[in-house]
Amino acid sequence: MHLDVILDFRATSEKQPTEKAFAEQFPWQSDPVLAGNLAPSAIIPLLKRSTPEQMHDFMLNLYRQFPSNYQPQFAHFLKLAEDNKTILYHCTAGKDRTGFATVLLLSALGVDRPTTIANYLESNRYNAASNTQATQQLQKLGIAPDVVAPLLTVDPDYIGASMQVIDQQYGGMQHYLVDVLHINVMKIRANYLTPPAQSVTN
Repeated sequence: MHLDVILDFRATSEKQPTEKAFAEQFPWQSDPVLAGNLAPSAIIPLLKRSTPEQMHDFMLNLYRQFPSNYQPQFAHFLKLAEDNKTILYHCTAGKDRTGFATVLLLSALGVDRPTTIANYLESNRYNAASNTQATQQLQKLGIAPDVVAPLLTVDPDYIGASMQVIDQQYGGMQHYLVDVLHINVMKIRANYLTPPAQSVTN
């Protein structure tokens, strides 16, 4: 597969030194979102002193930041799509920053909100095995499973918090994409959507 860009939403503190050689072999770009908030040095102490409810609120706050605090990063991602680039994009868990980016992309493609949210929630199914493993490792550090669950999973409340900001502060998703991020949604659709098949009449 040809890749024009590998877009990495992680901060430097989330990466391993051994990744540098790998990154140099590919058209890799760093565009950090939530820099420092999700580093192990910050997350582990937070988990140790928090309740499940506090971790749920922590995640809600992160998602509320996406539409307002990281517009350049998400605009850059969508501009790559607008320019018809083949993109591999990721973060650490592939569900929060990547999940929000995917919601934006699907929305630009004209996918309705219930479908984009259902797609976002699929991360819980795909990450189930790795979440179990991570929970077991964190238990060894004295962190209860119900405390770590809000961090490891996705929740309709989380993406709903982002959507609420978009709706209330920016007038809805299409206004956000076009007027705030300055995205040409029609170009993205032309790049990535297949025209509907023509019906055959006798």
